[in-house]
This record gives sequence, structure tokens and C-alpha cells, in this order.
Amino acid sequence: MITQRTSGRRKQVFAAAVVSAALLCTAACGGGGASKDSKDGAAGFNAGNNKVANASAKKGGTLKFATVQDADSWDPTRAYYGVVWDFMRYYTRTLVTPKTEPGAKGSELTPDLATSMAKITNDGKTYTYTLRPGSTWQDGKPITSQDVKYGIERQWAQDVLSGGPVYLRDVLDPKKQYKGPYKDKSKEGLKAIQTPDAKTIVFNLPQKNSDFEEMLSLTSASPVRADKDTASKYGLKPFSSGPYEFQSYSPDKSLALVRNPNWKQSSDPVRKALPDKITITMFSNANDMDNRLINGDYDLDLSQTGLSPQGRTKALKQDKGNLDNPTSGYIRYAAFPSSVAPFDNIHCRQAVIYGADHKSIQTARGGPLAGGDIGTNMLPPAVPGSEGQKYDPYGLAKNDGKPDIAKAKAELKACGKPNGFTTTIAVRNNKPVEVASAESLQASLKNIGVKAEIDQYDGSQTAGIIGNPTVVKQKNYGIIIMGWGPDFPSVQGYGLPLWGSKYILPSGNNNYGLIKDPAIDANFNKFTTELDPTKKAALATEINHQVMETGHYLPFTFEKYINFRSTRLTNAYTTDAYSGVYDFVSLGVEK
Repeated sequence: MITQRTSGRRKQVFAAAVVSAALLCTAACGGGGASKDSKDGAAGFNAGNNKVANASAKKGGTLKFATVQDADSWDPTRAYYGVVWDFMRYYTRTLVTPKTEPGAKGSELTPDLATSMAKITNDGKTYTYTLRPGSTWQDGKPITSQDVKYGIERQWAQDVLSGGPVYLRDVLDPKKQYKGPYKDKSKEGLKAIQTPDAKTIVFNLPQKNSDFEEMLSLTSASPVRADKDTASKYGLKPFSSGPYEFQSYSPDKSLALVRNPNWKQSSDPVRKALPDKITITMFSNANDMDNRLINGDYDLDLSQTGLSPQGRTKALKQDKGNLDNPTSGYIRYAAFPSSVAPFDNIHCRQAVIYGADHKSIQTARGGPLAGGDIGTNMLPPAVPGSEGQKYDPYGLAKNDGKPDIAKAKAELKACGKPNGFTTTIAVRNNKPVEVASAESLQASLKNIGVKAEIDQYDGSQTAGIIGNPTVVKQKNYGIIIMGWGPDFPSVQGYGLPLWGSKYILPSGNNNYGLIKDPAIDANFNKFTTELDPTKKAALATEINHQVMETGHYLPFTFEKYINFRSTRLTNAYTTDAYSGVYDFVSLGVEK
């Protein structure tokens, strides 16, 4: 899950002193103790963290989301924000999907449009599904296997529909022979997907991939009907295969979904479709939004990145029973592009890792409660093969996260920069917590002679700035602050876009370190063909070790959030499927 997949980007940048003071107060004022619920009916602190708060099957009412940023796209092919994938289950369906259950169980897959999980044959290379009867589009026409195939084929139209994940494109067409549905003059479509009849779809993989069904669970594998496809404009009003359809959408302002009258509960074992209507209101100011949430005007924040420092302080004091504090599944970090000197030298990279004040960065991010545990490596705790803080090759969590000045200076000497060097930290201007992290890192690096300027770039242009290796080098971005969560719970679904050499792209790149390590690539190749879960976990552990040993990353935190849920919200629970945020499709409201 790309950082874009993460977060609703916050548009207001607070003064550093205000941010730091508020975060310190949050850490000090909000810790420990029993929950005191000031609002009647509040479920209690952490009542929705990996368990259900306010269980109810009551239908009706309007579920009200608030956010400070619109989706990257409402087109299922183009979206890469995890919370958008979560929200899209209101109007998209896939062959298989994450279970609607709290915590780790939520990351397990269950049939959705398909009648069962795949029938797998041909030594793990052929997957066959039968579509569930009664599944229809919003106009009542049946959803067909051809619709599913066409929806997937849109991933090949990257010149028109860029932005979303392309795992299926890489797995089904590794030689890049198919031109996509808009350029396919033969209209035969991708040969690796066969539709012998309207209810049967068969995938023939050139090489087996142990995470293939995980890829089919992403919204980029949802059906799109060819006669309703408006190409680059599809995200303005997608055609619904789920229980809700678009009523209205005003970009950067609002969105409203209403019931799809042709959806049948009997055809959908996943969604309960409790609210009558679902709305999103978009704010330009995070503090304003948080105040409206706390006042009860809205039910939850779509972005699910936690309350702002000011909102956290207020809510922890007066509305703690409306808060959950999940581990997000994301790692926040700094990456060191090897194309920018002197970060082409491993010892210069490791000097920064040792010289950073990890406790200070944790505090800048909100402390243990709102920021998370100090990060020690690059594999999130919920991904099989993770060792959590037990794997700490640079001792980042030791001595309460304080820098190791002696080792940092030794590494500077080894890289030929005994007196330090000058570089630039790139950070999004609409992420106050990231700006605070950059300032903390900047301050600590001065102690080892590394002078780091901070460049706050336009956060809405991430893909074309830090995602463009040419721009990164031109701007001397030696340190890039970012974050990442799993697209699906495996090292492939998390780390391949970050560390695989074939994922280095001229634009929209996420391999910021520009890692081209044959040993890492070889282990990813082993992982994708390995079917044994224990062996897969061992390979994931080894890949994480290889990444950390190259020194391309400084992990900040295993992130945690403080999220607000309204008192009237029902069936609220966090799920590992979407990195610790609420499972939107199960939510209801008390009228």
C-alpha cells in the first residue's frame, strides 16, 4: 500500500513549535488509565481495536465521513490509497475479498463474486472461478465473466489509467505483449484470461505465483462493463457492482452514495449494506474537521491517519471512549536514493542511521501512543516473516532510541566524509507530522556534521517529484521521508514495489533507494513460486535482513493511530486487511 495508499493528505502545515508542543502534550496527557467516556453511549477506549464496537444489524440512516483530501481516484483501476480500496467495496465487488472480521481474521480471503475460492490446477498455474448467481450491475444486468476480464485488462492501459497497482499485469503478462483494451484491435483481449461462458473465468499464469488470489482481491480486479467505461473519466462516476451507487460527486468537496436498488443481499455474502446513504465531506483544514468529528457532526475520518495534534489532545481529555489506538500496519521511514551522492556509499547511509535521534523522531510523530513503536527494520509486524522490534540490526530501539554518535562518526570516516556533508531532506508540505519528523532528523544530524536542508514539495505531486528519479537527483534529495503499508499481507504485497529492481520507474517510482540487488530479486522470485507458508515467511525474513544490511532505509516507527468514531457508529472494528483502519463496508449508524 503505497503511502498514497495510506493517507488522506493534510493540507495545513502547522508551525513546527506548535506541532511539537501539541504532540508532547498528547504523549503526556493521553497515556494510561481507565477510559472515561464523556459522551452517552461511547463504546470505550479501544473498543473497536480488533474487536467490534456497538454491534448492530439495524439498517437505515446516513453514514457521514469527513476528510481533508479527496481520493487519488474513485476509479478502481487507478486508486492506490488503502482507505479508498476500503471504501470502494461499497460500489465494487471482486472474485474474492478480505473477510469482514476484526483484526488478523480480516486479512483472510473469502469468496465474493465467485461461488468459492479458486479451483487451482496445472501445478498452481491455472485458477478457475464460477460467478455467483444473481449478481447484477446497478441497471439490473447480470455481471459476467467478460466484465471481470475487462475490468482487469484496464490495468494494461497505463497511458490512460495510471496510478493503481499492476501486480496482475506483471503476473499474467510478464513479457508485456498485450496492448490493453483501448489498443487491442483484435478485441480478443488478454489470452491469459479465458471466459468460456458468462459465469466462468479461467486464469492461466505463465508462472505460478503464491499470492495470486491476494492480487485478485484488490479493487483493481473488480469488473468494469465495457459499454460503461469512460476511460480517464470513469472515476467521476463509476458504474456500481455493489450495494451502493454514485448519487453525486464534486471533486475536492463532496461525494454521496445511495442504495443500488438492483443489489441483492442473497447474491452478496460479504456486505450487509446497513446505511441508507453514505456521504463524504471534504475539508481544507484538519483542525476544523477534527472539531466537527468530536462535536458529533460526522462519524469518522475517511483518511484514517489519526486525529491532528490539536484534535488528539482534546479528544483524549474529553472523549477517550470514542477513540481507538490501532497499529496501522505502516512503517514510516526515510529512504536514501543511491543516485544522490554521497548516499551512493553505504557508510554514508549508515552514518545517518546511527546519527539520527530515534526517540526524538518518535516524539515528533506523536510518541508511543499516537506515533507508534520505534521502527527497527522494514517489515511491518502483521506481515508473515516479521520479527518486529526483535530484529534491530542498528540498535535503533536500544538506549531509549538515542543516537550512537561514535558509530555515526566512524561510518562518516569510512565513507570519506569525516567532517560530514550537506544534503537535502524531501518532505510533503501537506503532512505536518512528516515535516516535524524532518525537522527532528535535521536537528540530530547536525551533531555529526551532516547539514540537511528541508525542501517541502507539493504533496499532491508526489509521483512526479520524489517518484521521478531524475527530479530526485536534480534536487539533491539525499533523504526522502515517506511511509508504506502492505497492498496485501505478504512481503511481495509490501516490499516488491519498494525493493524490486524491476519496479524502478521513470515516474511514479516507489523504489526510492533505487535498489538493484540481484540477491534480493532472487529471493522475491523464490517467494512468488513458493507455496509453503513457513518457507514463505522465512524468505520474507531473509529479504528484510538483506534490505536492512544495505542501509537504504532509516525506519522511524511501526505506526499507530488515534482514530475517532462517533457514538452513533455501529459495527466499528479495525481490520488487518486495510492496515488497521475500520472495515468501512460493515459500518452502520444509529438514527
